[in-house]
Amino acid sequence: MTRMRKALRLVGIVAAIAATASCGDVVRNGRAPVIIVVDSMAGASGKTTGGTFVNPLASDVLTLITTPLPCSTDKPCPTVFNDDGQVAMHLELKDQGASTTPSVASANNQVTITRYHVHYTRADGHNTPGVDVPFDFDGAVTGTIPASGSVNIPFEIVRSAAKQESPLVQLIASGTVITTITEVTFYGTDLVGNAISAKAQMTIDFANFADGQ
Repeated sequence: MTRMRKALRLVGIVAAIAATASCGDVVRNGRAPVIIVVDSMAGASGKTTGGTFVNPLASDVLTLITTPLPCSTDKPCPTVFNDDGQVAMHLELKDQGASTTPSVASANNQVTITRYHVHYTRADGHNTPGVDVPFDFDGAVTGTIPASGSVNIPFEIVRSAAKQESPLVQLIASGTVITTITEVTFYGTDLVGNAISAKAQMTIDFANFADGQ
């Protein structure tokens, strides 16, 4: 019985320590009184100036342009464009208050997004960067989500350099399509210094699409 009691006491201590550590992680990682809600995320093909933002995005790995000179219909210029992304966000208070006295966000709750991380995966499980999917990358961006209301933040979702690296550069001649689930994590802080982040996903199809599409 004595050994059994000691064992049970040890299990209880370990469980308490684990619970404390878990709570500590939540506190450290979630001190901001607001959460970021991603309303939508979409992309626009870089080969089209002022292109429409869509989801999924058809990312062309090579475009033959005919203007300006010396490019022409007879001698088009092979060109690589980056692709843009756009995300719409708003904030929600974690503590909504009571129905009769709802909480109201203040100016201190607004969040400024300063950077983002792009990660590509494939549904078939072939996810080696530089072999099956483009390399992850980090980018800088600046946009402030107001305490009330929403904001649209533009950013680069496909680098032109990625289209000149494996596996995208091989698509120029292969005629195949690589479909990726693209996850973007946005990082920022509120006005009192609390770190906060949010994730969004969209589909991007990479191929050497017919020019004019």
